[in-house]
Amino acid sequence: MTTAPVSSTLELSTLKINADRLNGTIHETATFGAALRFGPGPTETGMARLALDDNDALVRQYFVKEAKELGCKVTVDQLGNIFAVRPGRRAGAPTAMGSHLDTQPTGGRYDGILGVLSGLEVLRTIHEANLTTEFPIAVIDWTNEEGARFPKSVVSSGVWAGELELEEAWSLADINDPSKTMKSELARIGFLGETPCSYEAMPLGAHFELHIEQGPILEQSSKLVGVVLGAQAYRWYTVDVYGRDCHTGSTPFGARSDAMLCAAQCIVASNKLAKEFGALASTGILTLEPGSTNVCPSHVRFSLDIRHPSTAELHRLCDALQEEMTRIGSKECEIGCKVRTTLDRDSAAAVFHDDAIIAVRASAASATSADKIEEMYSGAAHDSCPVSMRVPTAMIFVPSKDGVSHNPVEYTSPEECALGAQVLLHAVLNYDKMRTA
Repeated sequence: MTTAPVSSTLELSTLKINADRLNGTIHETATFGAALRFGPGPTETGMARLALDDNDALVRQYFVKEAKELGCKVTVDQLGNIFAVRPGRRAGAPTAMGSHLDTQPTGGRYDGILGVLSGLEVLRTIHEANLTTEFPIAVIDWTNEEGARFPKSVVSSGVWAGELELEEAWSLADINDPSKTMKSELARIGFLGETPCSYEAMPLGAHFELHIEQGPILEQSSKLVGVVLGAQAYRWYTVDVYGRDCHTGSTPFGARSDAMLCAAQCIVASNKLAKEFGALASTGILTLEPGSTNVCPSHVRFSLDIRHPSTAELHRLCDALQEEMTRIGSKECEIGCKVRTTLDRDSAAAVFHDDAIIAVRASAASATSADKIEEMYSGAAHDSCPVSMRVPTAMIFVPSKDGVSHNPVEYTSPEECALGAQVLLHAVLNYDKMRTA
């Protein structure tokens, strides 16, 4: 895409999102999956709205209804990604705002949700102003960003970008009920679309995503807006450790092949090596067999999530960890265990597009003072990461109280949400003016 210089936005400076309406929409739609109450107030609950469950179906239906009332054409693709497109003066791929409406099992009201509902608020604001953009504008709900129910994160945006195969995504099984797959649940809730899940079938002109930071940097530095330049690389692994079950009372240490002991040492090693490489490593899922107090486990399975700002350094760390876990299995666990790793997700570091970043930077500068803006990288993966492989992309962060996310108490104030949505509005309008095709 070729671009012209950013034109003045003075004529649009009075265009403001409705902060009260945005806040109301966030809490209204939070009734679809509200859970994990932590206080007496009406909004003091977390969220448990996993991808393609009944509550996800309800919030999707709400989104489609609201978008159609704004004159949008709504398209659902083969993975349930919802594209709500408002026409512009000229035909062409839409300038999109995208994020996700699914949550973690112990999630909050803002992660992903703020991005989609702010996009909807942007469309409402444009619609009420009777403004016709040069090119179409879209809001997207990407399916199963979290990977909490179907264990691959950013899976549907990854298929759209050509990073993952459709059949692989369709076959992902519910972690609690393997009889249910992404494809079967899409069909059950009525969101198995016919449009191919592909950047070729549903092209975009650009992609902007508003998101809570999910970390402490903005709050600790007293900043209000993060202009996100990219996101760090990550890999997800499943690690299987095989030992031999035995009686805990009659088997001396020297005769044991304790899979749990081996797994524990591998997890500790991942933490140690990650610190040496300036990376992060975490285990969030662990299961074992046979699961009896007086039997040493014969099989342990655990997850590893490993992240680094550099793709090359991430690969070096993973190679070193693989060697260390093999050594632990053969040398450190009495008579030894076998350690096998399966790579589930491999996402390179994302570098966002200069033109999209310029549009965000200009919008942030018009919405708040320069000393309240931070240029930064994302520690978490987002749908914008695979999407950035195909179209100009940028992200906007707003603060997370105490840096907390993936937690019921996750919180971003109404004023911070409104500011983020305001930056999103003018970033999209800035970019729309930059486009020549």
